[in-house]
Amino acid sequence: MHSRRTVRRTPLACAAAAALAAGMLGATTVHAAVAAAGASLPFTSVEAESATTTGTKVGPDYTQGTLASEASGRQAVRLSAGQRVEFTAPRAANAVNVSYSVPDGQSGTLDVYVNGTRISKTLAVTSKYSYVDTSWIAGAKQHHFFDNARLLLGQNVQAGDRIAFQATSTQVTVDVADFEQVAAAAARPAGSVSVTDKGADPSGQGDSTQAFRDAISAAQGGVVWIPPGDYRVTSSLSGVQNVTLQGAGGWYSVVHASRFIDQSNSSGGVHLKDFAVIGEVTERVDSNPDNFVNGSLGPGSSVSGMWIQHVKVGLWLTGNNDNLVVENNRILDTTADGLNLNGNAHGVRVSNNFLRNQGDDSLAMWSLNGADSNSSFESNTISQPNLANGIAIYGGTDISVRNNLVSDTNALGSGIAVSNQKFLDPFSPLAGTITVDGNTLVRTGAINPNWNHPMGALRVDSYDSAINATVNITNTTVTDSPYSAFEFVSGGGHGYPTSNINVTGATVKNTGTVVVQAETPGSARFSNVQATGVGSAGVYNCPYPSGSGSFTVTDAGGNSGWSSTWSDCSAWPQPGQGNPPPDQNANLAKGRPASATGSQDVYTPGKAVDGDTGSYWESSNNAFPQAITVDLGSSQAVRRLVLKLPPSSAWGARTETLSVLGSTNGSAYSTVVGSQGYRFDPATGNTVTIALPAGTGLRYLRVNVTANTAWPAAQFSEVEAYLSS
Repeated sequence: MHSRRTVRRTPLACAAAAALAAGMLGATTVHAAVAAAGASLPFTSVEAESATTTGTKVGPDYTQGTLASEASGRQAVRLSAGQRVEFTAPRAANAVNVSYSVPDGQSGTLDVYVNGTRISKTLAVTSKYSYVDTSWIAGAKQHHFFDNARLLLGQNVQAGDRIAFQATSTQVTVDVADFEQVAAAAARPAGSVSVTDKGADPSGQGDSTQAFRDAISAAQGGVVWIPPGDYRVTSSLSGVQNVTLQGAGGWYSVVHASRFIDQSNSSGGVHLKDFAVIGEVTERVDSNPDNFVNGSLGPGSSVSGMWIQHVKVGLWLTGNNDNLVVENNRILDTTADGLNLNGNAHGVRVSNNFLRNQGDDSLAMWSLNGADSNSSFESNTISQPNLANGIAIYGGTDISVRNNLVSDTNALGSGIAVSNQKFLDPFSPLAGTITVDGNTLVRTGAINPNWNHPMGALRVDSYDSAINATVNITNTTVTDSPYSAFEFVSGGGHGYPTSNINVTGATVKNTGTVVVQAETPGSARFSNVQATGVGSAGVYNCPYPSGSGSFTVTDAGGNSGWSSTWSDCSAWPQPGQGNPPPDQNANLAKGRPASATGSQDVYTPGKAVDGDTGSYWESSNNAFPQAITVDLGSSQAVRRLVLKLPPSSAWGARTETLSVLGSTNGSAYSTVVGSQGYRFDPATGNTVTIALPAGTGLRYLRVNVTANTAWPAAQFSEVEAYLSS
């Protein structure tokens, strides 16, 4: 899902991308994490960069718009004519699927060799379905560089055999090969109605649309059989209900259709299983229903054993799809989402699916027009979504995301996003309990070009409203995130809080920048979060906008490897940079969350930390004592406090009586400097400097005011804190 997003600030992101492009982060293969999470798949994948080749390895690269950045593992192998890449078969197989890219506008073939002998079949490759432009999506560049091509070898190979692919006349970049032992074609079920009995053409020459419609009508309450063959369906099917459409297997029964089922409602009982639907969608046109399923299958339906490829969206589900089960499918090369539960989905389970090369969220729930509820994404494997998230939950009630494996997200995307971004109204925000458990995220997170800063591997986003649901994030593994592991943000730039969040039992390895990226007010409780190989610092805690509030990181025990805090909120940490030594002359209070006992009219506490001496905080009038408190983000050895009033001569001289207090936890305060009067005089810049004792350590800085000779309130245009004396 995408909408136009506001540019919130412009920190140092380009250098971070350059560092990643230079290969600062090591690549970890997806397969190391498969045992912990993801689908149980009928094939085994091998990365081209781990194979033997006479070609050229490209990557690793994390820069949006580059070929390697969209590759699995962020690396691939480029073959010129006559060059080859040779894989060692990891298992017995009689079929292979190859993820590849060819230059825009070109097509060609790969010759195939088994143990050095060229076989009679070739693998066709084309750029037809690649190089997608979506200029209406803010931050998008041309993307979707890879495609997938499959081949039944016509012979069996054994584990250890050598299978090579050689470029003929066209340059081909090979990313990954999937090796599979495809079972024999299934037999026709007894009593079924065959589409060929109704006139369907299995050669793919004739139009079989009416034959499919007639078979569906004749088989109500039964099975429509799709025999092995290729069938052209040129317009979408509707009125599909109380019927099973079944094929001989996704490698055998192939329907060529860019729009298969398109209907706004159904009484349900629809079961789609064991065939392929391969479309001809080459661009993304959001007004077109170029989807395998568009709309409703009705309650109690299922989709299983399908091969879905070259459509805009695999399943765009609206209306009543209660208790739908989507399992054991492959969804490849869609120009937008793999699957989107587009509101009012209840009791839906999406499990054990494989998704690769989506042009938007691979799996999404979007609670438009009604809340998705009691639905789950479970044990799915997702690879290379190239313009959004692996899994996205946009609103909804009591949603579960469990035991999924997500790898290699690209621009505008996290591995998993839990968000109140609504896109349109009416929208149902997150409610109840959102469970995110047992997921593994590998090389996920990316620079968001609209924000000019990174998105974390797992993102909780109060984009359009505060998050009030309970969000439980448990047993998470984050490996080789190019940036952060856990991000808490209000992506619309409003500073809505993210609260009621519990992060329990996480393993974070080799994260590029920080473990926790907190950019909005709120809080999260962390326990048993263990990190190694942290690139910059443990925590980036810089809520936006300035003065919107603080984010509290609660250490509930068992955490290790990420105790440090990034020291400079004016700059983004860069991958592998390490935490720079603090600037002794930097104003630690600038831009930090500020609160007060009271404020008069528009003169709020954030104006005392905004760096502008022309604006100011004024407390409630005639109500001494009054105090302002600034959260410095972490404990700091503050030695100097500078208090300012507007320098204009219109502000006459005055004396404010005040004391300075400090706290490390925000609840227990001690006096740092006792109460006394301080004179502000426009002749000397209306500035007061207060020395703090050596050894002072505080995170929360409080100035308590009991009197002001010129106005019955506390007033400061700036509260500044420095490490230097």
